Amino acid sequence: MNRINLICLGVQNMERSVQFYRDQLGFQTDETRNNPEIIFFNTSGTKLELYPLEALAKDIDEGNPPVKSGFSGITLAYNAKSRSEVDEVVERARIAGAVIVKEPVDVFWGGYSGYFQDPDGYHWEVAYGPDFQFDEQDILDFGPRGS
Repeated sequence: MNRINLICLGVQNMERSVQFYRDQLGFQTDETRNNPEIIFFNTSGTKLELYPLEALAKDIDEGNPPVKSGFSGITLAYNAKSRSEVDEVVERARIAGAVIVKEPVDVFWGGYSGYFQDPDGYHWEVAYGPDFQFDEQDILDFGPRGS
């Protein structure tokens, strides 16, 4: 088991989240409705899914659905190909209504990184590293150290 096919985010307001991801950030999908029951975005290597939070919790355990509260210890990441791309993506998220949790700064590992929160509080890191390499599918390749 060495593959992630789908990342599902439980969202509180589907229409708001579709607007944020599809219309503001530019995630690609064939879905044209503004308030679908479920939506899948095509990303390099993995699909991103939005699904109503309450329905997702009931799918996990109908009798005792988990409750979302606070930081879950999971972040999503967008790895950029330049420092300027980090700034562009963070600014695009800001315009879309994201909360900028950490403005992009030089970080201890030699890269450049910032964080924003989407409308449901999911944290996204936007990062550039001088050693980042991408394959033909835009999947990040860390080289021998990260293999």
